[in-house]
Amino acid sequence: MSPKLWTKASYGEPDVELFRHRSELDAALAHFAMPGRTAVVMTMGALHDGHASLIRAARARVGAKGLVTVTVFVNPLQFGAGEDLDRYPRTLDADLEVAAGAGADIVFAPAAEEVYPDGEPRVRMAAGAMGERYEGASRPGHFDGMLTVVAKLLHLTRPDAAFFGEKDAQQLALVRRMARDLDFPVEIVGVPTVREGDGLALSSRNRYLSAQERDTALALSRALFAGRDAGLLAAGEGPAGAEEHELIRVASPAAVRSAARAVLDEAARCEPPLVLDYLALVDPADFTEVPDGHTGEAVLAVAAKVGATRLIDNIRLWFGAAR
Repeated sequence: MSPKLWTKASYGEPDVELFRHRSELDAALAHFAMPGRTAVVMTMGALHDGHASLIRAARARVGAKGLVTVTVFVNPLQFGAGEDLDRYPRTLDADLEVAAGAGADIVFAPAAEEVYPDGEPRVRMAAGAMGERYEGASRPGHFDGMLTVVAKLLHLTRPDAAFFGEKDAQQLALVRRMARDLDFPVEIVGVPTVREGDGLALSSRNRYLSAQERDTALALSRALFAGRDAGLLAAGEGPAGAEEHELIRVASPAAVRSAARAVLDEAARCEPPLVLDYLALVDPADFTEVPDGHTGEAVLAVAAKVGATRLIDNIRLWFGAAR
């Protein structure tokens, strides 16, 4: 264990420790005893600027002398039949560079046998009814597998705060619910979605899109922003000018849904077509569809396939009077 890991004068230095085994991680954590100054970012690898934003947020939270751990683990429990477990990109060398550049101290990249030493666990977390909607309906068992590995990794990394992207809005909501319901001693922090210049939300799966498929896929973000702006126009405020990470005040759930749906219907006639899975305007607390008279926060979420690639996206909105 290099002493410099625990005495870094500033973050962003191009050094990071790679551990593949629990015993190595335990030994590293035993050297660090600064309560309130540890954070984890959980990933499945193939790191991009979206992941880097999570690591930077974690570093900003714990400070220059805090500890930021990044986990890289392609969790087999959250892949269903016919999904892309074997196809999922493994790019550990590049991931280490991204993690180091964004300010991580440790990368924990275990094999499946290290995380599940007895094979698939007989006892798992259950996402319940909240995990059976939308993403859970399209990917049965996905959220049970996700929560199981998140719980295990929280125990193994022992952070004060864990950082997750808002792009996976239902995942974030479920992790928050699990931490609250089961009294995990950790703060769950959401970090705003990072987008490419054309508006497409960053995803490891974007690399699978052909040029023509990418053009069609842009309808996801266009639909979300059209819904947002229609709600603003209904409120008499004009087009949106705020940053996406802000909770933008809108007035009409019906106008939001209608405008977003129109963009997606048009994309369904493109070549290649967008094949819609769902468009939902939901309460972020339980992911139930909000009524037309809803007030408070909501998430406008969309999932669709373009070619063989399934993509998701969402934005956060606020209905009713300013808070």
